[in-house]
Amino acid sequence: GWIGTSKPVTSNGFSGYVEPNATSCQQWEQPHHLFFHLGNLSLLLGLVLPTTLGLHMILLRLFLMTGCSLFITWATLYRCNLDVLVWNVIFLLVNFMHFFFLLYKRRPIKIDRELQLVYKRLFKPLHVKEALFQRLTGQFCTIQTLKKGQAYAVEDKTSVDERLSILLKGKMKVSYRGHFLHNIYSNSFIDSPEFRSTEMHRGEKFQVTIMAEENCKFLCWSRERLTYFLESDTFLNEVFRYLVGKDITNKLYSLNDPKLSDKAVKKMDRQPSLCSQLSMMQMRNSMASTSDTDDILNQILRGGSTGKCNDNIEGDS
Repeated sequence: GWIGTSKPVTSNGFSGYVEPNATSCQQWEQPHHLFFHLGNLSLLLGLVLPTTLGLHMILLRLFLMTGCSLFITWATLYRCNLDVLVWNVIFLLVNFMHFFFLLYKRRPIKIDRELQLVYKRLFKPLHVKEALFQRLTGQFCTIQTLKKGQAYAVEDKTSVDERLSILLKGKMKVSYRGHFLHNIYSNSFIDSPEFRSTEMHRGEKFQVTIMAEENCKFLCWSRERLTYFLESDTFLNEVFRYLVGKDITNKLYSLNDPKLSDKAVKKMDRQPSLCSQLSMMQMRNSMASTSDTDDILNQILRGGSTGKCNDNIEGDS
């Protein structure tokens, strides 16, 4: 039978009438305001941006911020819904912080005026970013000066383990036992042969004297801290290996032609060959470790080292 008029009762006492599900859609509401749809469209545009774009992350945050702003407007003026408003304000603040941080990372880096030419000449062609160059030169690097006639290194006295330097301004002369070997010009490493040849052998001394021919200014790294820094950055480590090897090659050409001008040295853009590096290391290090140092010096001054290298190359080819 029926009890009242609302619910049928079965024989076991349970009601046979089921109320409609309160969460089911009995009647669809009208579409939301245009601000709601523009907000979702902004989110969609941000999500479909290709990651290959250079400004991908900045544009993504910008679209997300725009979408949140539109949702806030919609919730405030048309929906009057506090929880929607609060959540989108939070999302807006978070995206704004990310957006500001991304802009900060892309800010123009101002390189010290004294280092701009070194950066443009040596590091920028190898795609070293300004921020990375600033890290390289800002923490454990100093700019030092030498007056004309002062020595950067004295043979058999100055340790090669302390520093690595690039000449910024001026000219230096390299000699061995009073014999002139070659000049060092601006934007060149001062002690690249020693840096390369003593990577595995510490505690050695310079086998040449390096003297300032003019008032000089140079960029000087602590060798120990530089080595530690390069070990943590594979890209920059490869850049240094290339630059040091190339500098050794240029010095080798200068050695075989002591009258080589600064302009001619700057035009050299060859990758260092093993033969070139061995010849240079022989000139500035190995000749001190043999009893026939004078013979080796004379041979190098006559261009004998390069001649041997050329013979080896021709023989290999």
